[in-house]
Amino acid sequence: MKRVFIDGSAGTTGLRIKERLSARNDLELLILPEELRKDENARKDCLNSADISILCLPDEAARQAVSLVINKNSVIIDTSTAHRTNEDFTYGFPEIAGLREKIGASKRIANPGCHASGFISLVAPLTENGIIKPDALLQSFSLTGYSGGGKKMIAEYEQENRDKLFEAPRMYGLNQNHKHLPEMQKVCGLENAPAFCPIVAPYYSGMEVTVPLFKSEIKGNIDDIKAIYKEYYKSGLIHFNDTDGNFLSACEFSGYDDMEITVCGNDERILLVSRFDNLGKGASGSAIQNLNVVLGLNEDYGLNLKNGGK
Repeated sequence: MKRVFIDGSAGTTGLRIKERLSARNDLELLILPEELRKDENARKDCLNSADISILCLPDEAARQAVSLVINKNSVIIDTSTAHRTNEDFTYGFPEIAGLREKIGASKRIANPGCHASGFISLVAPLTENGIIKPDALLQSFSLTGYSGGGKKMIAEYEQENRDKLFEAPRMYGLNQNHKHLPEMQKVCGLENAPAFCPIVAPYYSGMEVTVPLFKSEIKGNIDDIKAIYKEYYKSGLIHFNDTDGNFLSACEFSGYDDMEITVCGNDERILLVSRFDNLGKGASGSAIQNLNVVLGLNEDYGLNLKNGGK
C-alpha cells in the first residue's frame, strides 16, 4: 500500500484531495495532528517517508517543502505556481502529447493552474498541429467561481451582508501579469503571452475559458479544429462535445473532475471553449489524476466524472 502525504491539507484544494483519497482503500494517508501541521521537522519526516507527497501550499512554502526532501524515491506533486515552468519538474497535464509518459516516470510533477488548464487544453493541440502559429497574438477570457480564490475569497462572497460589488462578475489580473501566463505560453509553445482577462463571478465553483479566433489567424477552418480535438482527446479526462446549443453555463461541471471542450461560431469567427471545475480538473482532480498516472492506475480512479466514469 502506497503512502501519501498532503502538505497543506487545510486549504481548499488540500481538503478536497484529502476527502477523495480518504475514501480509497489502496492508499495510506499520512496525517499530521493539528499542532504539528506547520512543524518543519514533522513535515520533513512525512515528506521523506511518503511514497507520494502532494503540496497544497503557497509558492515559497512549496519551494521550502521540496528542499526538505532527501529521499530520492519520493514523488512530489506540487499544486502551487512555484515549479510550473521549472525544467526539473514535469508539467502535470497527461492529455498533452508526450506528458503522460513523462509524468509516469517523474519524481517531480507540477500541477497545472486552473485558468491555464482551460487555455492549454484549447491551444496546445492547435499549435502542435499547425493551426495556430507560434507567433500568434491570442486573447482569452475566463470565468471562475469564487472558490478559486481560496478560503479568504470564499468568506468574502459568503458573508451575510457582503458588499453589493460582489453581486456582479469582477475582472482582475488587469496588469496582464497573471501568475498563470508563463505556463500558458510555455506549454503551448507560444512566442507571446495571450491578452488575458480572468473574471470571478458570484457562484461557488466552475470555470469557462474561451479563446476567440478569426479566420485570418489560423491555418485551416472550424471543421479542421473540431477534427483535431476529436482525435487528440481520446483518453484522459478531457472530452470534445460538438454542441449545437445557444447557452454554455460556466458551472456545468461544478463538482466534477473532468473537462469538456467545444467549438462554436463559423469559419469567419470561432470560439474555443473549455469548461470544468476550478477545484476539479483545475486543481484537486488534476492532482489525483497525476497521482493515478504515477501509480499506473486508471486516470479516473477515485474521481467524479460527468461524462462517464466513476
